[in-house]
Amino acid sequence: MEKKTKQKSVVTALLIATFLTAIEGTIVSTAMPTIVEDLGGSHLYTWVISVYLLALVIATPVFGKLADLFGRKPMFMIGTVIFLSGSALSGLSSSMEQLIVFRAIQGIGAGALSTIPYTIIGDVFDFKMRARMQGLMSSVWGISGIVGPLAGGFIVDRITWHWIFYLNLPFGILALVLLWTSLHETIEKKKRTIDYAGILIFAVTMTSFLFALNRLKETKSISPAMIGLFAAALAGFILFLWIQKRGREPMLPLSLFKNKFIAISNSAGFLLGFILVSVTFYIPLWVQGVTGLNATLSGVTMLPMSITWPLASMLSGRLMDKRPISYITMTGIGVIIIACTGFTLFTEQTPMTLMMCVTAITGFGCGLTFTAFTVAVQSSVGWNQRGAAMGSHNLMKSLGQVIGISVSGLLLTDQLNGPVLQHSLHSVFILVAVLAVCAFAVTSLLLKEPETFSRE
Repeated sequence: MEKKTKQKSVVTALLIATFLTAIEGTIVSTAMPTIVEDLGGSHLYTWVISVYLLALVIATPVFGKLADLFGRKPMFMIGTVIFLSGSALSGLSSSMEQLIVFRAIQGIGAGALSTIPYTIIGDVFDFKMRARMQGLMSSVWGISGIVGPLAGGFIVDRITWHWIFYLNLPFGILALVLLWTSLHETIEKKKRTIDYAGILIFAVTMTSFLFALNRLKETKSISPAMIGLFAAALAGFILFLWIQKRGREPMLPLSLFKNKFIAISNSAGFLLGFILVSVTFYIPLWVQGVTGLNATLSGVTMLPMSITWPLASMLSGRLMDKRPISYITMTGIGVIIIACTGFTLFTEQTPMTLMMCVTAITGFGCGLTFTAFTVAVQSSVGWNQRGAAMGSHNLMKSLGQVIGISVSGLLLTDQLNGPVLQHSLHSVFILVAVLAVCAFAVTSLLLKEPETFSRE
């Protein structure tokens, strides 16, 4: 009985942490127009979002590896404290420059909260329960997709935008207390080696690459400075691989990618991240710019995705007890292909109800697929590599989203309504459909791989 009580406390802490990171994007985006009106600095608008994502991408694999070296519990605590510190400071911001710096701190902490909970689930539960827990965790993302915009609007209109950050504090502290008192782990006491060189080079490489991508999306032209940034990123990536190959405790062990389940899950996760961010950003733009409906109805169009995703995730968890992971992932991506094909057939006369059906199908396919890939990565390695494995998987999904929004942005016209916008969005949807087929082809390689992990 005591063990079950502690497990419930651990799960509650993880759900709270997941909710905080999941709701962050939607609630801040909703409040940004008011924040800019208050603080000024409209030219820095996108950096409030971009710097958070940049810090998140860099911190995700770092915290994953540190959790393997020093334990999940202390790294979760450190990450949560960093996240809450960034939240409190963001709420105190008196200028856009301050907000950007404090959002970077918040993003570093979010790197821990977006990875370590999934690692702990892999530690605490057996295969069957891992699958079902992923369904529960996915439901949190679905709920946050509904609650975030509503809560953000209410807080901004009735209180003040500062409280969208302050509200993280009581929930984060509750998660800290629950995990501190309920999770017990035994860490072998020995000298640990931290890959400082790998972390530094990775941070510089990602910063150069993502900054160059962001500038390319904004200017849609190549400049000498941009070429220099891409060249620096390429050189940094080569140097990073060299360090990881020779390091004693590499931040991102290259041996992980010899595991076919991890390599395939990460590759497909990158493509699916690209698809997901393109759909969630550009379907609302289609609804407003092409169909001519208002912002509220564009949000309603995306609402079915937040409902079908967690439902399909729970179904995926139950199916994994009976079916091979390859069967579930390929079925899910097949559903995503159907949805992406539907997007390419949209016209200015397409009714909102039909668009809602297509977004519902998208959410269902994502729920099946993302859940199964997460469990595959969790179950493919032992305790001492699970944090790094989950860090690599979340990194690839995040990179897919960051690169996806930049690349698809290159296809987008500056004219945000009318036939020109319709044509450019169709180009984005065609690209997304092609990538969905590529993801299916990559995932089909799992059919040749026997499942070596236990389902007991």
